[in-house]
Amino acid sequence: MFIDIIKNRIEQGNKTSKYPKEKVSLPKNYRGLPKINFDCSKEIVEECAENCPQDAINVENKSIDLRKCIFCGECERVSKGEFVKFTQKFEMGTTNENDLIIDGKNKIIEIEHIKEIKKLFGGSLSLRVISAGGCNACESDINVLNTPVFDLSRFGINFAASPRHADGLLIVGPVTKSMVYALKKAYEAIPNPKVVIASGTCALSGGVFRDNKEQLNGVKNLFKVDLFVPGCPPHPMTLLHALITFFKKEIK
Repeated sequence: MFIDIIKNRIEQGNKTSKYPKEKVSLPKNYRGLPKINFDCSKEIVEECAENCPQDAINVENKSIDLRKCIFCGECERVSKGEFVKFTQKFEMGTTNENDLIIDGKNKIIEIEHIKEIKKLFGGSLSLRVISAGGCNACESDINVLNTPVFDLSRFGINFAASPRHADGLLIVGPVTKSMVYALKKAYEAIPNPKVVIASGTCALSGGVFRDNKEQLNGVKNLFKVDLFVPGCPPHPMTLLHALITFFKKEIK
């Protein structure tokens, strides 16, 4: 039995990605950070805005709000790439939510390097994941981070079963009113200092449930958010990049 295990391990090899020491290539059909052509005619932008299911396109500014965008690619299809093209850049997490309004000025989405955060949590980080009314897509891709390919624990980052054992909340979903009490209790149970991460379009703006009376249009209407991660759902690499960039002192 033991010999079979060793044999299988040798045959399988090392499945863990070498990111971030080596670049990662995602599938060609992956839609990452949109690249906008600011010189595109207003008529084409208007047509894209009319077809956007999330009202994420601002015609006057020729911009896309990634807090609302579900990365459906309809704007790229309608404009035939003249207004926007989705790149394979997955690094989209940010500490400044205004960075998620993308225009044609080549704005760089950045994560602020806060020394206090890295000093406190850089060695070991535990997060309590809470679904506040999500569809389970974000939760599924968060779970993927525990697989051998991504192996989140190699960075000292783990998911806690109880908020009492956590350093912060990783919240997905639009925050339904029925979840407000539970979220507040979980937040209060986490020892200070603590962080709040909003992951996914729903957590950033309410997503497809935006303006429904039974939800709050995202986490920021309940807590101060420290880290914003866009996507519907965010690709595991997007969340991984955001977590290690924001928290880790050094990458090993």
